[in-house]
Amino acid sequence: MTGGTQGIGAGIARQFAAFGARVIAAGLSAADMQGIETIELDVADAASVAVLFLRIDTLDVLVNCAGMIRRHEEHDIDTFERVIAVNLNDTMRMCATARPMLAKTRGSIVNTASMLTFFGGGLVPAYSASKGGVAQLTKSMAIAYAADGIRVNAVVPGWIATPLTQALQDDDGRSQAILDRTPMKRWGLPEDVARVTAFLASPAASFMMAAIVPVDGGYLVA
Repeated sequence: MTGGTQGIGAGIARQFAAFGARVIAAGLSAADMQGIETIELDVADAASVAVLFLRIDTLDVLVNCAGMIRRHEEHDIDTFERVIAVNLNDTMRMCATARPMLAKTRGSIVNTASMLTFFGGGLVPAYSASKGGVAQLTKSMAIAYAADGIRVNAVVPGWIATPLTQALQDDDGRSQAILDRTPMKRWGLPEDVARVTAFLASPAASFMMAAIVPVDGGYLVA
């Protein structure tokens, strides 16, 4: 999986490992994660992605969790293009590279969308556009990859307590506004997203395809 060495991705990696899966967690920096193989990977580097897949003998599940956000900076066109490339283009790169291996195992893909898949963000136009694109990419790949027996779905994390959102958690006013809108009245945890991701990847979801599944404590409908 990509983006698997920190935050939500690390939670997903640990959940799969707890279920007995062999997990390779790729990230911009390796990490010490007990029972999980970690490697450094820049998903924007096509050569590195190709090398990664050369070292994998078989693949049952691909989880795309790598991503970036640059608040206040994404109206700059260069930054905009970089965010789109990492969040959307490189999700496609990973899927296309993994497709032949997943076809052999009739495996599955779980992409990571966002609440901003469904509404805009004035400070993060690139992130919002890329996550909207991830949802449409997921639906399109689900149609195309079905012929290979590959299921493709996406998970939509809400406000999750990770280092990426620590500043918001520490801001009493903004944190309270988030909690006031969230029917479950708490921040989500990486393991909340991890359990749904594992479900989507498992035989329990064998008839689910092109699903875009929110894990947000009800924030989107409040």
